[in-house]
Amino acid sequence: MTNIFFGYHMPTFTFPDVPPERQFDHVVELAQAAEAAGFGLVTVMDHFYQIRGVGPETDPMLEAYSTLAGIAARTKTVRLGTLVSGVTYRNPAILAKTVTTLDVISGGRAILGLGAAWNEDEHAGYGVDFPPIGERMDRLDEALTIAKAMFTQDRPSFTGRFYRIERALNVPKPIQPGGPKILVGGGGEQRTLKIAAQHADMTHWFPLGLEMLRHKNEVLERHCEAIGRDPATIQRTMATPVLLAANAADAERVLAMLPPERRAHVRPGTPEQAAEGLRPYLDAGFTGFTFNNPVLPTPESIGLAGELLRLVS
Repeated sequence: MTNIFFGYHMPTFTFPDVPPERQFDHVVELAQAAEAAGFGLVTVMDHFYQIRGVGPETDPMLEAYSTLAGIAARTKTVRLGTLVSGVTYRNPAILAKTVTTLDVISGGRAILGLGAAWNEDEHAGYGVDFPPIGERMDRLDEALTIAKAMFTQDRPSFTGRFYRIERALNVPKPIQPGGPKILVGGGGEQRTLKIAAQHADMTHWFPLGLEMLRHKNEVLERHCEAIGRDPATIQRTMATPVLLAANAADAERVLAMLPPERRAHVRPGTPEQAAEGLRPYLDAGFTGFTFNNPVLPTPESIGLAGELLRLVS
């Protein structure tokens, strides 16, 4: 990725006027438009039900890694991953194998996005255990340890409280030296950011206001210092704090698509206005900004974000 990059995230597969048989083709068209506009990353959610804040749980939801593999075969440059997988959904060794396969299919463009999971409804529906948050955090730490070992070692073994591997094979190895980059989602200060300091190449946070994000950054830096890691080796990314709008009516439309608690921290505007809005975040050390497909729903709107990317790169 370049130093500053945009991500195109697809939290919804509900497309008005697109028939079911063309649903995935439309997903590919959006990913290709993002690639053509200069975006560095395309991501999908790792959920089995649609989540609140995006749509009803009965809306269409494609399985993440099957979708990413299909996108990989029809794109050339964008990196691909989930934003983010839930640690509870898959055995971590199998997840590492899945992401390795995505890396091979894509020619070295996979990332591993992982978090502690939160949507209890789909756990209940699919019969997946949903332990308390403390245990899920412990599982996240162990899972990332296993994934990194399987990306980099020939026959790794690990015994933890929740997971174990014994001389695990992962052949072929990832294309990327050292394996796919690891993105840890979430900004919890006691556990998530500590785990990110230990394992992450990238973090991803929501727009929480610049002062709160600076605080999160300081907490992450303290966790890095405690283990002797240079915090500059972790790329800071976030859901975009700016949205593109052609006029006031369009600005109201795109803001209405966001959960109410996020609207106060997001600024709509033209590409030139959005570039000015991003400057304080760039100065604070953020270099990756993710736009969602509900607010960039067409190749034309994605192209407008490409104009913004050229203004800030």
